Amino acid sequence: MVTTQEMIFRLFIAAVLGSIIGWERERRAWTAGLRTHMMVCLGAALVMLVSKFGFQDIQGHPGVILDPSRIAAQVVSGIGFLGAGTILFLRNEVVKGLTTAAGLWTVAAIGLAAGSGMFIEALITTGIAFAILLVLKPIEDRFMAKNKYKILTLILTANTISMQEIENVLKANRIGYSEINLKSTLSDDMDELKIRVQKDFIKSSNVLAIIEELKKMKGVQEINFLS
Repeated sequence: MVTTQEMIFRLFIAAVLGSIIGWERERRAWTAGLRTHMMVCLGAALVMLVSKFGFQDIQGHPGVILDPSRIAAQVVSGIGFLGAGTILFLRNEVVKGLTTAAGLWTVAAIGLAAGSGMFIEALITTGIAFAILLVLKPIEDRFMAKNKYKILTLILTANTISMQEIENVLKANRIGYSEINLKSTLSDDMDELKIRVQKDFIKSSNVLAIIEELKKMKGVQEINFLS
C-alpha cells in the first residue's frame, strides 16, 4: 500500500519534471509555457494515482469489476484537446505549434509515469525530451533544408506583375530562392506571389532597400514575410 507521503512525493516529482520541459517552451515565448507544462504533468500524475488507488475501498465487493488503467488511459486522448490549442494555422499553408503540442503529450506521459512510481523512466524521458527541444533545434535550423528558406509573399493587382522583372531583382541583389509561385487570391482582382527565399536574406543589411525596390514594381500592393 502506497502511503500518503509517497503519493505527495510522486506529485512533486511530476511537477518538477514538467517544469523542465515547460522552461524550454517558456524561453521561446510559446503560449504553453512553464506553468502549463507543470499543470499537465501534475494533473496526469494525479489521474494515475486516482486510477491505481482511488477505488480500493470498493475492490472485492460483489459485482464490482475494476480496470485500473481505464481512467489513466483517458489522459492520452484527452491531452489532445489541450495540444490542439497550441497549434496555429497561418497563411500559406504553414502550421506552427506542433512541437509544443507534442511536448504537452509527452509531459502528460511523464506525469503518468511519475504517478505510477516509474521515476527512472520519467526522468530519462524528460532528459531525452529536453535534449530534443533544446539541442536539436539549432542543428535543425542550420542543416535542414526547410529551415534555410522563408516565404516572401507579394500581394499584387491581378495580371500586372512581370515574373522576369521579379527574377531580375532577386538575381541583381544575389538573393537565393528555390521557388516562385503565383496564384489567385479570394479576390478576383488580386494575385498572390510566394517566393521561397534564403533565410539569410531576412538578416541581410540591405533587406529594407530590396523590399522598397520590390514595392515600387507595378502592381505590388503589399509585401509580407512568413517566419
